[in-house]
Amino acid sequence: MSPIVPERRWLRGSVTLGPMPQPSAPRPTRPGPTIGAGVALIAVLVIAVNLRPGATTVGPVLAEVRTGLGIGAGLAGVLTALPGLCFALVGALAVRIAARIGVTAGITAGLVLIALALVLRSLVGSGVAFLALSVVALGGMAVGNVLVPAWIKRHSSDGGRRLMTVYSAGLTLGGSLGSLTAAPVAASAGWRAALGLWGLVALLAAALWAVLLMRERRVEAPDRAAPAQSPQARVHHSRVVVGLTGLFGIQSMNAYVQFGWLPQILRDAGMGKVEAGSVLAFVAALGVLGGLLMPTLIARSRDLSWAMWLFGLLLAAGYLGLLWRPAELAWLWATLLGLSGFAFPMAIALITARTRHPRTTAMVSGFVQPTGYLLAAAGPFLVGVVHDLTHGWTVVLWLLVASAVAMVAFGLRAAHPVYVDDELAR
Repeated sequence: MSPIVPERRWLRGSVTLGPMPQPSAPRPTRPGPTIGAGVALIAVLVIAVNLRPGATTVGPVLAEVRTGLGIGAGLAGVLTALPGLCFALVGALAVRIAARIGVTAGITAGLVLIALALVLRSLVGSGVAFLALSVVALGGMAVGNVLVPAWIKRHSSDGGRRLMTVYSAGLTLGGSLGSLTAAPVAASAGWRAALGLWGLVALLAAALWAVLLMRERRVEAPDRAAPAQSPQARVHHSRVVVGLTGLFGIQSMNAYVQFGWLPQILRDAGMGKVEAGSVLAFVAALGVLGGLLMPTLIARSRDLSWAMWLFGLLLAAGYLGLLWRPAELAWLWATLLGLSGFAFPMAIALITARTRHPRTTAMVSGFVQPTGYLLAAAGPFLVGVVHDLTHGWTVVLWLLVASAVAMVAFGLRAAHPVYVDDELAR
């Protein structure tokens, strides 16, 4: 058996080092794009913008929803925990869905579910029905979370850099627009209009993707993800995948904690409600910038270890600042936390950058995101428990500082410049 020889491979201006696969396991070839670059860009933008508002519009009008539907505190707590849980549990099934009906069909079906569920839940009069339809909508988003990176890999000529830039920025933009528009629309037209509006937006996106699906069925074979029983489905054996999962999960957990608890931390330190909400909005807005920058940074940097160290230091410094002077220098700490959040678009972009073939991309995405979101969903709950037990934020913030250390450890694995396909071939 011939030895594995390191190889220097140039990919559209970036250098990626990876081991040559053994002769018995030939490197998979990646099919080229089959639709125009402009059409692909629009398709990615409209799906990205629709994968978060169904989750982020509820929080700003939760009080009105509870009053209108008679939802108790327990059911409201379940509702706020649903996004992470649905992204984890339903996302784990997305690759199996794509293996049966194709990636484009899976994304289109997810958009249809989002549109119908968001419109219907704005019309129901029952708290249980509202909860059930929220699960359906979030399930559609979970399918899109996993399958869009694989679709991007299939329809890119540059390895996915440009489309992943649009996708990462669109995710943050959609989430921010959802939370920013909910309260004003509710004030003028009611909470039902505020929530149902995004169902109509998703319906338009579903129509566009349905056209793409019909074209695919007419001119080419469906682009299917790898079957679940494929030997390469054991992606957790990859060092890069393990690192990506930890990086994605810990960063997402911190984001959920910040979205859920940062305003309360600042208010307990003496800051007003409006300013505390503005600080959180600023943290979220910085994520758009991260989405625009990270795919290009990945393409131009052979070694990303420095970025992982930087993200960890920024995260730890932000939490340490909240321990020291939370209200007085809140905008500084928000800047540090927001910049550390660039780790999220980096993790998303690495899913395509560290895979050769769309099938591998789908499998990696189908493992990294559901597992990571499961970890993320536990974060806000555990913070609430520790806060109630300690009657303060000191222990919570020190634990979050420790999470920065763990994020660096996993991030250094994810930064390893090798293709997952090649690791699996070994």
